Amino acid sequence: MTAKTPAELSDSAAESVRSLNHATLQQSSNGWQYPGDAYSVVGNLAHMAGMLPQAIGQLESLIGSLEDGGNLRSDQGPEDLPGRLIEFHGAIADAIGQAHALQRALDRAHQALGAIAYEE
Repeated sequence: MTAKTPAELSDSAAESVRSLNHATLQQSSNGWQYPGDAYSVVGNLAHMAGMLPQAIGQLESLIGSLEDGGNLRSDQGPEDLPGRLIEFHGAIADAIGQAHALQRALDRAHQALGAIAYEE
């Protein structure tokens, strides 16, 4: 079996979230009807959000390494590259911060759901 590339893995992750969005559109008897179902999903989403900063940081490491090696150029010309790299690094820092904030918010939601149960 051939290992998937990072691009393929991120595509699979996006597809999984798309499938989750469809699966949670309507309350059903297929694992989406009780508070415990939401508790599990929120916990899994919090876990996923907690892993995003590392993946995002490793994106930045790749681009930084290519930049340090002089292996980057802009299709818009050499004067365009520095501004694009500044924008990229700033956006990555924002994304890492937002991923941490997302994890904290989902952890809070998970804790809040912990004591909530279904009642007939």
